[in-house]
Amino acid sequence: MNQRKITALVVLIMMVAAPVTPAFAVSKEMVQLQTQVQDLADRMARMQQSFDERMGIMRNLVEQSTDNVNKLTESMQTLQKGLQQQNTDSQTKIDQISGQIQTLNDSVDELKARLSKASKQLDEIQSQQQNLAPAQAQPGTPSASAGAATQAPPADVLYNNALRDYNSARYDLALAQFQDYIKYYPTTDLAGNAQFYIADVEYRAGNFEAAIASYDKVLEQFPGGNKAAAAQLKKGYSLLELGRKDSGIRELNSLIQRFPRTIEATQARERLHKLGASARPATTPKSH
Repeated sequence: MNQRKITALVVLIMMVAAPVTPAFAVSKEMVQLQTQVQDLADRMARMQQSFDERMGIMRNLVEQSTDNVNKLTESMQTLQKGLQQQNTDSQTKIDQISGQIQTLNDSVDELKARLSKASKQLDEIQSQQQNLAPAQAQPGTPSASAGAATQAPPADVLYNNALRDYNSARYDLALAQFQDYIKYYPTTDLAGNAQFYIADVEYRAGNFEAAIASYDKVLEQFPGGNKAAAAQLKKGYSLLELGRKDSGIRELNSLIQRFPRTIEATQARERLHKLGASARPATTPKSH
């Protein structure tokens, strides 16, 4: 009902309900009634206008809030993408640092081997000076077994060639040379490194079963070598690649327990975090 209909209805009701009075009294009351009705209609119009204005304000506030929520959502998505990219970049840098540390360790091991060889050569020179008369080498003596080893390239030459081929991605050549190194020089300081690179070539080729067996040789035969942590890390990765998630998680947690302060332990924690698995904290040995 619009304003005019309401006014007419109110006037009609008042006319019917009003007692019979003189014409001039009725006219006066009608004027008063019409005034009151008009006043009421004006108030209702003002209320309607105020209501419409408030609804408009609320609508604007809702629209502004919606815009702010959308902007906040976009900002959160942008921040999340930035964090994911940062995590990816951090993991890449960790992998690069790990590779650089491995290369540095190899260089240190190579230097140690050369120093050891030089020391042995000095000892031999001193021994020759003290014993001018050469002794006959008996069959089965260390000198005879050493002569057999001369059929192979020198240990440092063989290892350096293998490592150079490995770093140049000539993995087939590197694999054969590292295998020869293990065959001819199984007890040298670099034998553990050679065994690790054999396993790593198999890992890169996707031969994860063979890689696991080769990493186990590093862990079993050279447990104190500087490639033990890297071998256990890559063994865990190999298990995960084969779909053995539980075994892979156990291996990575074992690495964290054994080598808690190494780069490999950091990489293991990162991989466990991506898998949604919690890394067990390293246990501190009890003092007696």
